[in-house]
Amino acid sequence: MLNTVKLPKWLSPPRMAFLASLLLSLIAVAGTVTVGKDAARYLYISQEVIRQTPAVAFELFTWPWFSLLLAITHHVSGVSLELAAYLWCAFLMAGTCALLVSITQRYVTDGGYWACLVVLSIPAFNHLRNDIIREFGFWFFCALALWLMLSWLERGGWLRATLVQLAVAMAALFRIEAVFLFPVLALSVLGDLNTRQGWLKLFQITLFLLAVIMTVLFLLISGYTLSQPRVDYVASLIDPRIFLERFNLMTGKFAEVALEKYSKDDAREIVFFGLLLTLITKFIGLCGPLTLPFLYRPTWRAVTDYWRQFRPLAWAWLLYFCMLLIFFVQERFINSRYVSFLNLLAVPVLTMALISFAKIFPRLGKVVIILALLVMLHNVVSFNPKKTHYLEAAAWLSQNTSAADAIFYEDSRLAYYAGRGYPSMPTRAEAMSPEHARDFRYFVLTVKPGDTSLQSWMTAQHKQVLSQFENRKGERVVVIGDW
Repeated sequence: MLNTVKLPKWLSPPRMAFLASLLLSLIAVAGTVTVGKDAARYLYISQEVIRQTPAVAFELFTWPWFSLLLAITHHVSGVSLELAAYLWCAFLMAGTCALLVSITQRYVTDGGYWACLVVLSIPAFNHLRNDIIREFGFWFFCALALWLMLSWLERGGWLRATLVQLAVAMAALFRIEAVFLFPVLALSVLGDLNTRQGWLKLFQITLFLLAVIMTVLFLLISGYTLSQPRVDYVASLIDPRIFLERFNLMTGKFAEVALEKYSKDDAREIVFFGLLLTLITKFIGLCGPLTLPFLYRPTWRAVTDYWRQFRPLAWAWLLYFCMLLIFFVQERFINSRYVSFLNLLAVPVLTMALISFAKIFPRLGKVVIILALLVMLHNVVSFNPKKTHYLEAAAWLSQNTSAADAIFYEDSRLAYYAGRGYPSMPTRAEAMSPEHARDFRYFVLTVKPGDTSLQSWMTAQHKQVLSQFENRKGERVVVIGDW
């Protein structure tokens, strides 16, 4: 169906995915007025690196490599930090799409253009194109590592093994969780350990880790302190003792609040399978209409083919799913941005299922294609009111308050746009409590339409609305101060 479309010979599926991805990112960013919360933090850190020294980045954030990249780009090219960030994110995303298409068409006959449709329309990561996040670098280098890994598994070689591990290391500079791909490397060669070549491959991928371990031991013996907050945090997440302690605490509270005494013994099973189902549901939801082919049972064969032909991606999917489940228990929340990497790894299986479905049901296949194209546009075109009131409120704050004033920002982006950095703030409830309300001279709060809960608090604290700003949706930013 898609293969009958006549396209120039130079426009191979990976190139098409790369160029189309850049176009989609341009459309998404063109409608953006304010950056996201994480983006404001990264940009602020970059600003401080430029004003001071790179060392300040590690004082402001535990894993600031993306911010350092932006600062270096600004220093070398002279482009603004925000433009540099959008360019990096757009090109990394385009590279990720091209690599996923290249990986898919490698083993799926005539699957290149189908993979383009899948990778450019799947909501999981395409709806994030207008944001500035570290995930773009994490996704690109993980996809590059998996692309290299497939080549290394076929042909072997020290150079390919080294390049795979370097790609994983680069991905870890964006998000340290990328180190989970090292076990994926080992698991991918387990089936070949009955041969000499298999043992050679295992040695090739463990030599790098052995070198790292030996270096760490040498530094420890020499008296160096290697503690790093982000590394320590990740280590605490996978510590079985801490995991079981928090899981038991979660199940205990759930049993106490939600279950009758006759069901309290089943709390662990209820919580575990509830979290499991939540993750699976999020994964399915983020696939959008591309899950429809799986309603037809014969397309389930794609899962078997995925495991056989794309084993490194399948192992990565399973390990990352387990990581998300551990994180869910430890931190008690999960979001679509974290889950989206599962959908990225599933691009080949979604492509195979879609091709199989379209061959069996050509008309319904066209319906799925149209739905995918509509979702592709929906991912990058938004008609929701912009947060222009954030910019207006920030301008008022910069003109009517001083940097020395104690100000509570419910959303630290308001401080960023007011030129006051990106301060770490307590929760709204903590800041407005009787114990802490007098710690702040001004309160800058975001208020939803119809919310009148602030009036009683302002009366009790002898405060008033100094100014407020509203967008077309009725969302407000309210600046509150003393009478």
